[in-house]
Amino acid sequence: MNKTLTNDLIEKQLKEKYDYAEDPDVDVMLEILQDEYEFKLTDEWSRDPDYSIYAETTADGYEVWIAAQGDGSNVCVNEDIHYYDGELSERLQEAMTDHCELIYVDDLEAHYVEDAIVSLYQDLYEEKEQEITDELIEQGYKWPEEVEA
Repeated sequence: MNKTLTNDLIEKQLKEKYDYAEDPDVDVMLEILQDEYEFKLTDEWSRDPDYSIYAETTADGYEVWIAAQGDGSNVCVNEDIHYYDGELSERLQEAMTDHCELIYVDDLEAHYVEDAIVSLYQDLYEEKEQEITDELIEQGYKWPEEVEA
């Protein structure tokens, strides 16, 4: 029996095994990530978070962002204070995957939050896609041979 590996087959297996869609909306991506990495992302200050990202204003009126372990009370100036929000997406992704159960972000609508969710979901999707591909190959499936034109 000829077992042909196709992208449609991989997509079907992903949907069946993990209930992952290739292009879900950001809210669905966040739910999947929270289930996979066991964290909660919140903008409500309710208890001591494991990681915090929030904006502060300097004495001379500049806005900076704090991205720190815990509630931000032990800030390391060299590592945790960001003059630009460009690195916050990466820092948030690290917090999501580094066993931080409660992550406080003061503005969940900020672009870096969506960037972090989309980027991390794409990484997870590709990881699960590769797992499915490897499983199917172990079961004897093969990619079709390309015919040269």
